[in-house]
Amino acid sequence: MELGIYTFADMQPDKLSGKAINAHQRIQNLMDEIKIADEVGLDVFAVGEHHRPDYAISAPAVILGAAAAITNRIKLSSAVTVLGSDDPVRVFQSFATVDLLSSGRAEIMVGRGSFIESFPLFGYDLNQYDDLFAEKLDLLLKINKNETVSWKGKHRSSLINLGVYPRPLQSELPIWQAVGGTPQSAIRAGTLGLPMALAIIGGYPDKFVPFINLYRDSAKKAGHENLPLGINSHVYVAETSQQAADEFYPAYSVMMNRIGRERGWAPLRRMDFDAMRSPTGSLVVGSVEEVIAKILYEHELFDNTRFLAQMSVGIMPHDKILRSLELFGTKVAPAVRKALAPEPIRQEP
Repeated sequence: MELGIYTFADMQPDKLSGKAINAHQRIQNLMDEIKIADEVGLDVFAVGEHHRPDYAISAPAVILGAAAAITNRIKLSSAVTVLGSDDPVRVFQSFATVDLLSSGRAEIMVGRGSFIESFPLFGYDLNQYDDLFAEKLDLLLKINKNETVSWKGKHRSSLINLGVYPRPLQSELPIWQAVGGTPQSAIRAGTLGLPMALAIIGGYPDKFVPFINLYRDSAKKAGHENLPLGINSHVYVAETSQQAADEFYPAYSVMMNRIGRERGWAPLRRMDFDAMRSPTGSLVVGSVEEVIAKILYEHELFDNTRFLAQMSVGIMPHDKILRSLELFGTKVAPAVRKALAPEPIRQEP
């Protein structure tokens, strides 16, 4: 199973144009995180796209291009590219360029987006939220498979026998679909034969088993078998369980309650946080041993081929994130890989 990191680069919003001190420092810190993730042997680093003052990344491909220059082996992905408010041609070109810079390590994770700011920002109608995504995903997949494309849709000008360049070093860019639990999204990913990444940020993971079964059943009906499956979770690792909880809760609760006020969620209290850290809860926050156990528990539920950890949630201190990342890469990942490694075939004497 692949193990990696994803982040939205949470930050304290800057208030003065021309004095983006916090955004500048957050991007420098992000480069440290990516470099260390590569050095400790993690498999994937993914960055999200947001258009809000509390997140530093609005252009994932730019960040990943910079990351390509300071890493050697780690895969570089978006998490996600908000495809409905972007242009599939430019998305492909940007990530093909990242692929060339990284010698074949680029991926695209597309999604409809959990926030809506990009739609009015780029002039798209929110009432066409799903239709935009479906149409643009169709075009992106065609570009990925064909150097010269003819295509016609409702929301973008047609392409008539036009080439899209540059082409990536890989024969095709890996394109994942990220989902948050909408059944139609699972059906679409399975039917199209796309790897799916499911974000579990609340509740109990076992409640998502029917959702994963829906994805796999849809894939099987469409003739697709053994598609990669990723699980994305909020993760924090420390030397002890108590330390992990005490360090992560303040920033996590502020972030969740800020978003919760926008969406009408009940306030997150410490008792709720602690319940989510239980052996069957959604939060993967604790000691090395607890984090290993939670990842293996989710693997038993889903038989997933990838697990991505979102650590820098809220305004977490940079040194603590680096330490958590180091523990995840040097202690958690090797133990998980060992536990899931196939047993050697014994030779008859």
